[in-house]
Amino acid sequence: MLSSRCRALVCCCLLLCALPAWADQRSDPREQALSDALDLWREGRFEQLYDSLSHRSGMTRERFAQTMRDAARRPACCFTKLRDFRLIEERKTTAKVFARVGMEGGYGSSDASQSREFTLDHEENRWKPRLSEIRALSGQTKSTRN
Repeated sequence: MLSSRCRALVCCCLLLCALPAWADQRSDPREQALSDALDLWREGRFEQLYDSLSHRSGMTRERFAQTMRDAARRPACCFTKLRDFRLIEERKTTAKVFARVGMEGGYGSSDASQSREFTLDHEENRWKPRLSEIRALSGQTKSTRN
């Protein structure tokens, strides 16, 4: 009897340990693309973030990475990172979505969320958020060319 309880306890512990890995798998590929971009940004992987974005012609990878390093705001963690996602309009190569993005830092250091529309482009067989919209979330919207 005790061994079956121990096995059940071990199974529950394993399930709880694996839960965070499942928690951020999203069923909508557009939502997953936006979530992945926010994760790369939060983790400071700016070169990979640059590669995951569309409409990048106005800024080099190096300049983008430096700009994002200098940004005071970044996405919040976990369940507050991306909420209330919904598809507004979809065409063959673009989709307009609405989402609430949790943010940390910034001016006045108050954590907040931003509710807004995002445009994603379907390129290279995957959905990609636009560079300008990620920069806008960071608080750095001025166009910089290098």
